[in-house]
Amino acid sequence: MKNYLLCFVCLLGFGLAPGGLLAQKVGVQALRCEYRENPLGLDQARPRLGWQITSVGRGVRQTAYQVRAARSLADLKAGRNLLWETGRVVSDRSVLVEYAGAPLAARQQVYWQVRVWTTAGNSAWSQPARWEMGLTAPTDWTAQWVRVPWPEDPKLPQPAQYFRHNFSVAEPVKAARLYITSHGLYEAFLNGRRVGDDYFTPGWTSYQKRLQYQVYDVTALLKTGTNALGVTLAEGWFRGELGWQNNRNVYGPQLALLGQLEIEYASGRKQTVGTGDGWQCGQGPIRRSEIYDGEVYDARQEARLDGWATAAYATTEGWQPAQTADLPKNHLVATPLTVRKMLTLKPKQIFTTPQGDLVVDFGQNLTGWVRLQVQGPAGQAVRLRHAEVLDKQGNFYTANLRGAKAELQYTLRGGGPETYEPHFTFMGFRYVAVSGYPGPLTPDRIEAVVLHSDMEQTGEFTCAHPLLNQLQHNIEWGQRGNFLDVPTDCPQRDERLGWTGDAQAFFPTAAFNFNVAPFFTKWLADVAADQLPSGSVPFVVPNVLGPNSAGSSGWADVATIVPWEFYLAYDDLRLLAAQYPSMQKWVGYVRQQAGASYLWRSGFHFGDWLYYNEANPSAEPGYTDREFIATAFFAHSARLTARAARALGKADEAAEYETLYQNIRAAFQKEYLTGAGRLSPHSQTAYVLALAFGLLPQEQQAQAAARLAADVKKRGNHLSTGFLGTPYLAQVLSDHGQLTTAYDLLLQTTYPSWLYPVKMGATTIWERWDGQKTDSTFQDVGMNSFNHYAYGAIGHWMYTNLAGLALDPEQPGYRHVRVAPRPDARVPGARASYQSAYGRFEVDWAWANGTFSLKVTVPPNATAT
Repeated sequence: MKNYLLCFVCLLGFGLAPGGLLAQKVGVQALRCEYRENPLGLDQARPRLGWQITSVGRGVRQTAYQVRAARSLADLKAGRNLLWETGRVVSDRSVLVEYAGAPLAARQQVYWQVRVWTTAGNSAWSQPARWEMGLTAPTDWTAQWVRVPWPEDPKLPQPAQYFRHNFSVAEPVKAARLYITSHGLYEAFLNGRRVGDDYFTPGWTSYQKRLQYQVYDVTALLKTGTNALGVTLAEGWFRGELGWQNNRNVYGPQLALLGQLEIEYASGRKQTVGTGDGWQCGQGPIRRSEIYDGEVYDARQEARLDGWATAAYATTEGWQPAQTADLPKNHLVATPLTVRKMLTLKPKQIFTTPQGDLVVDFGQNLTGWVRLQVQGPAGQAVRLRHAEVLDKQGNFYTANLRGAKAELQYTLRGGGPETYEPHFTFMGFRYVAVSGYPGPLTPDRIEAVVLHSDMEQTGEFTCAHPLLNQLQHNIEWGQRGNFLDVPTDCPQRDERLGWTGDAQAFFPTAAFNFNVAPFFTKWLADVAADQLPSGSVPFVVPNVLGPNSAGSSGWADVATIVPWEFYLAYDDLRLLAAQYPSMQKWVGYVRQQAGASYLWRSGFHFGDWLYYNEANPSAEPGYTDREFIATAFFAHSARLTARAARALGKADEAAEYETLYQNIRAAFQKEYLTGAGRLSPHSQTAYVLALAFGLLPQEQQAQAAARLAADVKKRGNHLSTGFLGTPYLAQVLSDHGQLTTAYDLLLQTTYPSWLYPVKMGATTIWERWDGQKTDSTFQDVGMNSFNHYAYGAIGHWMYTNLAGLALDPEQPGYRHVRVAPRPDARVPGARASYQSAYGRFEVDWAWANGTFSLKVTVPPNATAT
């Protein structure tokens, strides 16, 4: 037997003090309110606060804290007129500590700070942080909705709408806030300068039930004298085409704007400038701007609008009085997260295809748009088309976009250099075909702008295997590309919808790579809002496909899976409590469908979507009976609801759902498990789900795992799973003594496998295992996205098993982690880090020459085993 030397170094806190002595210096940093730094515009009555402890000591634990909060920074520093003063609270909690001070009013500013007592000494008061309340009641909105007075064709894309209004500022300004929302997408300008750095506002929600508004600090944009407020409004998700069925006007045929500028003067006087009577509206150079089809922009029309959002603008031609509208304000909610420009990419190369297209390659499949610099004669039209891939001959390929045009058309104004980027559209692309460009197109004249929800990156993973590192790269970029306000399935074709099955499969991976707490807080509220009265959950959220597109197992189970996984990742009981009624409604719906048999045999189900099903008749497909899958997920959702009830202190309800789970489990075994321990259906996904959801007797689990591993080997170490089986596959194998088989699958480079697309040059995760075939031809053009994150769910296994950094479900929110690398000689080293609410965890190991070395970093006030 070979002997191995284990070297283990554990760094608790931020390192060892010289000589191993415990250093006493303790600090507090990274103050957060509702997961954000100094948020503006909260509508939670009792916001939650968190902080991180800094120390050079080992094993540092918080023993008590003290928080104080005040209306002003001066009051806070002086410790007077406090809204909240906790005194010394004996507690080790430093995450999501609920504000319990005086009731908070709309618009209220709150300054706060914290100090802590720890096993390594005490901290001084932290640097102050702040938050500001939004408009917390419908009566806080005094502005009126406005819209254009002219008729529009609801069947066709319409030009963007421009709104403007002049107003006077009579004295020095202390502070000013703009509260704004719309039916459609807006961009706001104050005195000619763009307000904020958010895009696709107010975002996409279940508009009739929840409409987000944004809040901006515009103090620095105001001036004494006459000022001007301007807003551009376009169709977006509200009125533009959605889905692949030519659906327009899903939420209504008319756009509308609601804005309220509130000014506080140094003298204490207040002034409100709201949309309503006196506003003007018109049209401008944005002739069309659609989510799927792109934008048509005629810069020649800019001349008439030069300075349109400034007070100096005096042109009346083309402007009409805006029309007020009696629209509701009782469903307005503050936004927790917005889309922003996150990165820019320069071209990797510019070349001409065999068919003669001038093409820019950015080297990365991404979501966003291009910024173009151009100079030429007035009326010259430049056209930009977008594609993810080139075809076998190296030509521009757009067939997989289906009905989405995904193109920009820019008509030059003329007279000098011009810079163009679109406004209310986005594309999924790596390649851009440019036509009509005057003169040579050089790399300094075009760049790609990456847009996605402003999520903080929290996780990192690298290992001693280049292809796996590229796979991780692809997983991250698939998340970037599809987490654009909602978790879309893909960013390029005529779809881009919030598919629930994709989101539930990928959530654990998503929550490691980025802080998705604000993102999913918003989206889960829409899951509950769009849930049908029956309890059925739509295929997509927000639901634009109608009430009949709901209730598929594995998709609708998002209502139970994501809230529970969210709780594990962030220790957020408030979110779990908010979603718990939705969890109950979904399980209740399925319970009614299943009846006394506890077997769900009715309704439509996607099943194990896109499982391996080779066209070659001699190849064995991976099909799994859909009723089997439906019953398995029914059991899983019942068990998760029991766990949620227990976490929420609802013992009786927890017992009820646990009994339901056991009844489903018994019915499942009677129906699908033979006396010899074989499952029918005998597919990889069948064994994966049965084992993952605890549906098999303990004594038969090892045998089932062996059958699963044998099927993998029989297929030459290939998987046959689809969207529902794949996320659990590697974990089930490694949990049941089949670790080598899990690595065999992970490291497989031929189709179907995770690394096959990597070998084919993918820079994001593909929708299909063989989106591009070995002969460089493509899969079915009707459904073949090259940026589809669901299969990236393997990331969670790489972080928790290969690298060995896993949260402890008994202590959610990374309060305690389990460090348990599961090495394989083919991957002789790995590193993973995670920036938790407590600080940074890191696991770094290497296996070489008979020595296994492991380095672990654990932040203060957290622990690891």
